[in-house]
Amino acid sequence: MREETVGALLVMGSAVGFGTLAIFGKFAEAAGLGRPPLLFFRFLGGGVLVWAFLALRGDVRLLSGRPAWSAAGLGTMYAVLTIAYFTGLTHLTAGLSAVVFFTYPVYVLVLSAAFLDERVTLRLVVSLVLALAGLGLILGADTRGATPLGVVLLLAAAIGYAVYIVGGRVLSTSAKASVLTAHVLTVATALLGLRWYAEGATLPTSPAQWGVVVGIGVLGTGVPLVLLYEGLGFLQANRASVLGTAEPVTTVTLGVLLLGESLTVETALGGLLVVVGVLLSQIEDPVGLLRRLAGTQR
Repeated sequence: MREETVGALLVMGSAVGFGTLAIFGKFAEAAGLGRPPLLFFRFLGGGVLVWAFLALRGDVRLLSGRPAWSAAGLGTMYAVLTIAYFTGLTHLTAGLSAVVFFTYPVYVLVLSAAFLDERVTLRLVVSLVLALAGLGLILGADTRGATPLGVVLLLAAAIGYAVYIVGGRVLSTSAKASVLTAHVLTVATALLGLRWYAEGATLPTSPAQWGVVVGIGVLGTGVPLVLLYEGLGFLQANRASVLGTAEPVTTVTLGVLLLGESLTVETALGGLLVVVGVLLSQIEDPVGLLRRLAGTQR
């Protein structure tokens, strides 16, 4: 299997994992779990999982020098953008929040061209436009109740995530992806732990709340981050960002299956556009592929 195919599968798996975040957020709300403990235990659980993964592989080691400082910077950025994202959600509708945040592939496209010398092709631009158009149909753009602060916070989170992705791609050449991820999660956990402590340091009090924090730590954080950084070692950052648009598709699908949310024609059409955009971003010669498929059916 080609390395780029492996990278694409890993990043897609990461997007699916991150797509569970909103679902766990709904479960947390239903269980009466506050945001500070949810975010702290999210990163704590993810960090424990990644360090355990490294221990099983016999690869536990501490970074030093520039990689260590870079990991600290990425961890700080991840904590800040997480707070910005969840704070912004209180100022915008869920659909508009997702639309604003998922402009991040555009910033990845620009940053990767500027700092990674990754070529911006017409195929990649078209795939990104299709994916974003699909997201617009899936998520809608209800601006009622929206505030400028919410838009600014979500834009900041989107730009921060783009920098995070590009930075991870740069650092994956000088530090092992899984080791880097463990350090990033440790820093983010420490910072969010301080915030949690400052707001009272309340612990989950029921099996439902503990189930949410374990689930969001493992499925929504630890596993997707490992898959993301491992995938970035094989795949260009701009292509990875297009694959990331599968995240809200996963969220919508899980919402229908687990939360009983409705599936509209617009949602289905939007999901199809996202899938087409994702596939187009990964196929080197789509026209040639269509010709070969047509030839096999004659």
